[in-house]
Amino acid sequence: MAPSLRFLLLLPATFFFMQTLAEAATCSDCFTQSQAAYYPNSDENGTDTGRCGYGSFGATLNGGDVAAVSALYRDGVGCGACYQVKCTNSYYCTDDGVTIVVTDQGSSGNTDFILSRRAFSRMGQTTDAAASLLALGVVDIEYRRVSCSYPYKNITIKIDQNSNYPYYLAFVIWHQQGRRDITAVQLCETQNFACKLLDRSYGAVWTTTSPPSGPLSLRMLFSDENGDETWVVPVNNIPQDWKAGETYDTGVQVNS
Repeated sequence: MAPSLRFLLLLPATFFFMQTLAEAATCSDCFTQSQAAYYPNSDENGTDTGRCGYGSFGATLNGGDVAAVSALYRDGVGCGACYQVKCTNSYYCTDDGVTIVVTDQGSSGNTDFILSRRAFSRMGQTTDAAASLLALGVVDIEYRRVSCSYPYKNITIKIDQNSNYPYYLAFVIWHQQGRRDITAVQLCETQNFACKLLDRSYGAVWTTTSPPSGPLSLRMLFSDENGDETWVVPVNNIPQDWKAGETYDTGVQVNS
């Protein structure tokens, strides 16, 4: 066979192989193999002292189907992300598993997830299967990131109790929809549009000293795994006389 002909015959197969590798490396819907445990002292829901800063809201968010993560915490950027988690033992486990929300940071052995007792049990096919999974303590799982969905809920701002008007403002962001991360937050004065970039104190908690004055327009930067970024400006402002402990509906949902 002539060298040129051999090259022409090999090229399509090589190209297909390289294309397959590239698709596998960028597959955002593929499952990753790992292990999961559960909070041993959890009644049913998650903890109200999680490292994402949600407080008691984080224990019952998503009906209590929540989890602590290790590497997926990503210095707090991973807070609020949703994952489909399913155990792999076909004798005990359902096909779909459970969808959890990240509310805490933690690890146990080689696990990527520490689920609430409720979420861990929901991976079982029956009540007896759930009891068997709980008895195992740690199970093999598959997981992938999925979109968070909070029907009839807008992204909400919860002012931290430690905030001190008008000198120090801290808040946590609730009901983060979709499958993108909030990677930056700005507060802007609505009259002169002067903006200030906030600090991520920890988890989903954003803080600033000497916050802008007057009614405040919030700007959130949403980023996806491909590097695409979009600034989202809610329709509702944080009122001029904001108060510690109050919650404010932004009037916006970000589901894509």
